[in-house]
Amino acid sequence: MSQTERTAFLDAEKCLMNHEPITGEIPGARNVWDELHYTHIYLGNYIHYVGHFLPFHRYFVRSHEILLQQLCGYEGAHPYWDELYDLTNAPLNESSIFDPVYGFGGNGAGDSACIQDGPFKDLKLYMDTGLNPDTYEEYCLTRALKQSDLETAAQEYIDECLAINNYTSAWECYNGNPHGAGHGAVGGLMGDPIASNGDPTFYLHHAYLDKLWWEWQQEDPTNRLKDIGGPNTPPDWLIEQVGRNISSDILNYNGDEGNTTTSKHVIWTNNLTLNVTIAQIMDISSDTICAKYI
Repeated sequence: MSQTERTAFLDAEKCLMNHEPITGEIPGARNVWDELHYTHIYLGNYIHYVGHFLPFHRYFVRSHEILLQQLCGYEGAHPYWDELYDLTNAPLNESSIFDPVYGFGGNGAGDSACIQDGPFKDLKLYMDTGLNPDTYEEYCLTRALKQSDLETAAQEYIDECLAINNYTSAWECYNGNPHGAGHGAVGGLMGDPIASNGDPTFYLHHAYLDKLWWEWQQEDPTNRLKDIGGPNTPPDWLIEQVGRNISSDILNYNGDEGNTTTSKHVIWTNNLTLNVTIAQIMDISSDTICAKYI
């Protein structure tokens, strides 16, 4: 992206952080950014380690883009973070992603680990994994950059996933090393898989992960644009770790008849955008996503 394009995207992100809530359904939300943050936290123990992990995040990134366009007049494309490029070309802290002017600001510092520069250094966050508005306390955006964690973005791990010929095994592979790379490398809030989308780098990381899935689909589009599977409820250990049971209203709408993710599965974004089925977003050139990766 040019400097002008980067500035436009960053300005639109700041717009969401200052735009009044649009659903009126999220207790404690002060702006649209809070609503997005809440949604990923609320669904956190339902959208990880499941077959709809990749489809959900594909549409969540698209929903983020829709809000940028409709609420903030953003006219550019949704960027992704080319993590493999940064791994092979420069130290993490020198990545343009963390530029203080045309990027997302740099590392955290001190005991608080709050970021010290960039357009989001004064970002105030409130949503936490307890989802209790009575206990929300204002906190800053934290980071703890870790070069070694970016190593799992290496080509060998991408190739490992690309070589798998069925989705049921492939999503588990992408959920591992490629997914963990960006979260761990940024650290701080991004190191928390449930609350990580409070950091705007989350959306660039998941756009990149979606690009990797799209590349896997393109290896055999006739079959892979329809190939879906995996469980639609997470393992018990994750539910115990998060400390919340899966809400019955989530399970009741999802469209799957059993515990296997199908193309009928409904992706829900807490009324920030329209519900869609996995079938509608399997092909990113379809009307629902309407994108291509370059």
